[in-house]
Amino acid sequence: MVFRKRDMVFAKEAQSHSNRVVAPTQGEIRKPLSIFGKITGHGGLTIFGRVEGEVRASNVEIAAGAQIVGDVVAEELTVSGHVKGTIRANRVKVNSTGVVEGDIFHQTLVLEENARFEGTSRRSENAIETPLHK
Repeated sequence: MVFRKRDMVFAKEAQSHSNRVVAPTQGEIRKPLSIFGKITGHGGLTIFGRVEGEVRASNVEIAAGAQIVGDVVAEELTVSGHVKGTIRANRVKVNSTGVVEGDIFHQTLVLEENARFEGTSRRSENAIETPLHK
């Protein structure tokens, strides 16, 4: 799994329990891996592969082709890939390539033309403070 936090790339090495931080190189090709578990961070986070578990950060972007099966909690969330689970974010944008299967709790919600959304939408003054249902 490769995900970017600002200008650094964080990658989970195969058959290793340690994370490594690498500077991106021009023309470098990475195969996305799957992560099982919880990802928590501060600042911006972009997901390019598959995550099964909770994702929590200030600003989260799910890139086109990326998948999350689990809950997402963020101040700001942009979905260009696929999310199957509950979303709790103050500002949510589902781009035209985005797919959301699940409930969205939000202050503002933008669905671009051709975006797919199956679930319920609930406006909340502070969506990220509402507890997740387990």
